[in-house]
Amino acid sequence: MRTTPLLAALLLCTAHPTAAPAQGADFVPVYHPQLETSRAAGPIEIDGSLDDPGWRGIPRADNFAEHNPGDQVRPPVDTQAMITYDDDHLYIAYVCYDDPTLVRAGLSERDNIWSDDYVITAIDTYADQTWAYEIACNPLGVQGDLLWSVNGGEDMSYNMVFASAGRVTDEGWQVELAIPWSSLRFPNRDEQVWRVDFWRNHPRAVRGQYSWAAYDRDESSWPSQWGTVRGIRGVEPGKGIELLPSQVFTQAGSRRGDGFDNGPVLGQASLGARANLSSSFTVEGTVNPDFSQIESDAAQIDVNTTLALFYPERRPFFQEGSDLFNTFFNAVYTRTINDPLFAAKVTGRPGSTSVAYLVARDEVSPFTLPFEDVSAFVAGGRSTTNILRVQQALGDGASVGVLATDRRIDGGGAGTLGGIDGRVRLTPSLQFEWQALASRTEEPDDPALTGGLEGLTFDRGARTAVFDGETFDGLGVYGSLEYNDRLWDFDAEYRSFSPTFRADNGFIPRNDRREAVASASRVFRYEDSRLLEWIQPHVNAGRVWNMADARKDEWVWAGVGARVRQSQLFCQLSHMKSNELFGGIWFDGIDATEFELQAVPGSALQGGLSLSHGHRIARRERVMGRESNATLWFDLRPADRLLAEVVWRWIQSVDDETEAMLFKGYILRSRLGVQVSRELSLRLVLQYDDFDQKWEADPLVTYRLNPFSIFYVGSTRDYAPLDPELDGVRDWRLTDRQYFMKLQYLFQI
Repeated sequence: MRTTPLLAALLLCTAHPTAAPAQGADFVPVYHPQLETSRAAGPIEIDGSLDDPGWRGIPRADNFAEHNPGDQVRPPVDTQAMITYDDDHLYIAYVCYDDPTLVRAGLSERDNIWSDDYVITAIDTYADQTWAYEIACNPLGVQGDLLWSVNGGEDMSYNMVFASAGRVTDEGWQVELAIPWSSLRFPNRDEQVWRVDFWRNHPRAVRGQYSWAAYDRDESSWPSQWGTVRGIRGVEPGKGIELLPSQVFTQAGSRRGDGFDNGPVLGQASLGARANLSSSFTVEGTVNPDFSQIESDAAQIDVNTTLALFYPERRPFFQEGSDLFNTFFNAVYTRTINDPLFAAKVTGRPGSTSVAYLVARDEVSPFTLPFEDVSAFVAGGRSTTNILRVQQALGDGASVGVLATDRRIDGGGAGTLGGIDGRVRLTPSLQFEWQALASRTEEPDDPALTGGLEGLTFDRGARTAVFDGETFDGLGVYGSLEYNDRLWDFDAEYRSFSPTFRADNGFIPRNDRREAVASASRVFRYEDSRLLEWIQPHVNAGRVWNMADARKDEWVWAGVGARVRQSQLFCQLSHMKSNELFGGIWFDGIDATEFELQAVPGSALQGGLSLSHGHRIARRERVMGRESNATLWFDLRPADRLLAEVVWRWIQSVDDETEAMLFKGYILRSRLGVQVSRELSLRLVLQYDDFDQKWEADPLVTYRLNPFSIFYVGSTRDYAPLDPELDGVRDWRLTDRQYFMKLQYLFQI
């Protein structure tokens, strides 16, 4: 929510005299710019100063164009970028002119810079428009990185090892970065020819976005509009070995009656290794891995859902090749690999072909069982997982790929899935994407694993939900026609899951479903208005059937959003009408009105509010309720090194006939952070779950040299009332506690 970029606008304000070029007819945006770089003439020290011998004589990318909110006009501030290299590193530098008193930058944790001033270098090393690195830095040198792919968009969990430094100057700010060749994948050729764009984010009253390459708003493909960088010659990736040993210590305890039972201190050592076999292929393995998370999952409200909840993957091992595993179905959900004894992975990008293969031996095998209206979750024993993905780039953003997954359960049972997918661009604004998957499920013959599911059937009663050794096949199909130009967005898609379709290594929470959805929006821009930046009405309509042609759901959403030219203010009002068959009951008259507001009044504060009210099904009670929802969030930065993030989510529903309260509650989560230095940070997560009447307190101290060399120590602490039925003051007591410490260091040989 807070890190997703929204289309925004340029600040028309007073800037530093040397940084604010006059608007004039002489500005000409450059589409598909070209840059010929050269090898660094001397050493470069990454300290934010650009007077090193290595930067002398390096050509500069300039003439940046503003593409949001203006349409390829001259920005109010100038930007210059440089790129050079030596045998060990790729070097990038930016000079960002501005009034230094207006620059927004906080000393924060890695990947927490997206509300600051920052620059991003987008690099498509294979120039095939299917995936690209995004390497970012704010004015203080705090790093951010993403991996963009044509199927998955921006993957914010990706991490790359690189060095960076920045400084605020009298004329604005500047940064420099050094990326080891071992951190990049690129073709094995004498000269590299890359698609590149240098990008600057300039947040003020509106959010200005400027780049070296000018953008055609009638072109829907982002990387096809980047510039070209030539002149990098005779470089090879690091072909050494990376070792990642770690040691974890934990102690867990829980309340037993009036006393507290502390368990023993447990230690676990693990080892990961990676070898860069060539410029295109990498092999990675891990033995006895510690797949713990140092950031806890935010609690989700599940009081009115019968479906499994999706949680993002945070574990570093799965980052390499994560773009390939993203397809139009969630056919690969790596959190299904729960507690592996070992895992290994091969990723390669030879030419225009991309390959990823993953194998893992798991101690605990979770199953998400999809049915027509509900999901069930069970945990099995040991298993072996194999996942293979191959994708062929066809040029101009088009691609075709195959995916195969297989999980074999010890003692019997397996889930196998395979299929093909593709994307083709019919015009610069029109594209078609599709995927077809077939699955075969061999259930374990172990009814004890599915206790509580007795009597539940699927496939029109032909099969039982319990694990009784049944074997069945399933099919999933997806197709979408999308049109995007400077004014209009259209999307028409179809998706279906047969009653017997499953993805044991994926996340498919329900099946027996066919759905057709169409959406459209039209933007009205007001470039001469002092108040409005744009207004965008939109509509979304859909219908759902099961595979027996019974109508299951139908809806129409319509609304309008607007961006205001102050405080990066966005607001949206929408209304929904729907009818749905759920649990054998047809519910007419479902409706909801929603309002959303987001604003960034300044560098010290940003926040948002969303409200919803209407008639919705209370799914566990199977009655119509008058449901209200509210979400309030804000990020407060009282000083450059301090950040408080607060989210409050509330929901309630009242029976529409009896006025009885069906459910009510909220979740309050705050994350308080202190950044002592670039490496050292302190964090405290406080979370209250009103549904479970439980407090959670998670302090953490982290020392991070890079994304993989890290030391942390912390604890998790859960509190519950002695008697939840008592009103007034509650006697909160510690119920569960865990202490943990981890030391992990990346050795590059």
